[in-house]
Amino acid sequence: MSDKPESCESRAPKSTYTISARGKADHQSVIKFLKQHFAAVPLAQVESVFGFVEPSTLYGGRFYLMRQLSERDTGLLANHGIGLRIPFTNHFATKEEFDANRPLLAKYHHKRNSIICTNDDLAYWIKQEYPDYDIEASVIKNLLKPEQIEEAFDLYDTLVLPMVLNDDEAFLAALAQKDRIRLFANAGCAYTCPARICYKSISKFNKGLGGEFKCSQDLKAREMQGMIDFDLQRLRNLGFHKFKLLRARAGDLTGY
Repeated sequence: MSDKPESCESRAPKSTYTISARGKADHQSVIKFLKQHFAAVPLAQVESVFGFVEPSTLYGGRFYLMRQLSERDTGLLANHGIGLRIPFTNHFATKEEFDANRPLLAKYHHKRNSIICTNDDLAYWIKQEYPDYDIEASVIKNLLKPEQIEEAFDLYDTLVLPMVLNDDEAFLAALAQKDRIRLFANAGCAYTCPARICYKSISKFNKGLGGEFKCSQDLKAREMQGMIDFDLQRLRNLGFHKFKLLRARAGDLTGY
């Protein structure tokens, strides 16, 4: 990340970051992981860390292959006052699946923790029965229009906007409730992706439904820019202070 932590003398609200735990080695504690790979971000500004915990068919975004945050890790996050974000971003959810995930939801139900959702029904069910969670609309929802964003605020506590909107200063400046909006601090292949068809195929795989992994690279040409760091001071000047931070995969083509 090219951004530097803000001066302690700044009058603006401190930026906070939600950070990806994807790719963390099993033997490494989450706190050491943060200090090694995200050293530019003080722990006091780490709002939360996101990653898979116990197995669930409600995960989306990435293939569920193994747990990314151990019992020890979730305990360390709690001890440091850092929230856990659970990526329940599967496109497809049934009431039966929600019922099956009650033990997991009850275990981590705390005001500092949050659930990321793509499916509106799932977000509603969780919000009704586990009100202490912050329910965040995933970037996968692709909220690109002001009316979509305003409608999403009726259900979700916070929203993650597509990283392409970081380039549209007039659009961002006009948005209300900036304190409920999270922007990407950096981005990988999704920044220039024209379709994002991978997400639905991953949702099916995580339910054990098989199928074929699909990527728009094979269907429509696009520029691959690798990992991009956004100018966070420019975004702060527009009134945004919540950011999502990824870690580059080997080769720097996309992020964990």
